[in-house]
Amino acid sequence: MANLVDQAKEQMAKTVENTKENFAGIRTGRANPALLNGIVVDYYGAPTPLKAVASIGVPEPRTLSVTPFDVSQASKVEKALRDSDLGVNPNRDGNVIRITMPELTSERRKEYVKLAKGKSEDGKVAVRNIRRKTKETIDKAVKDGEMGEDEGDRLLKELDKVTKQVTDQLDSLLETKQKEIMEV
Repeated sequence: MANLVDQAKEQMAKTVENTKENFAGIRTGRANPALLNGIVVDYYGAPTPLKAVASIGVPEPRTLSVTPFDVSQASKVEKALRDSDLGVNPNRDGNVIRITMPELTSERRKEYVKLAKGKSEDGKVAVRNIRRKTKETIDKAVKDGEMGEDEGDRLLKELDKVTKQVTDQLDSLLETKQKEIMEV
């Protein structure tokens, strides 16, 4: 039964990784290829992630370059970038599409901080749900006599300790991301 806490720990670790990926998609002052993770291109009639149809580079701190693997699809890649919620205007230079990231205003930075807080809270909710399900499983095992009350209490304390560590880790990630966003 001790592996219940280990399973919960694994699930919580996946939640932390997912939150990190979500944070990567939030813009800071620097151009980052992860900003383009959510963009989908209509590739021969099938919605395909941008990174599957093009290579993404960072030639300058505020510039991204996108080079489609199939040159005939460059206009569709450019359209997907233009239609995205990034608020950028891609410039096509032959096969390469360049995206210059505009300077962030203080209002825009505050919006990004709110977005980061929301993503962090989503992660915490997921962690609490994992804790709740694991606690229910432990309580049921104690009730059914599969384990003693002392063992159940020990596992619950261990589960609470793991939950606290993971939520502290999420808070730390949020704090780092906030500093990154507000850095001018």
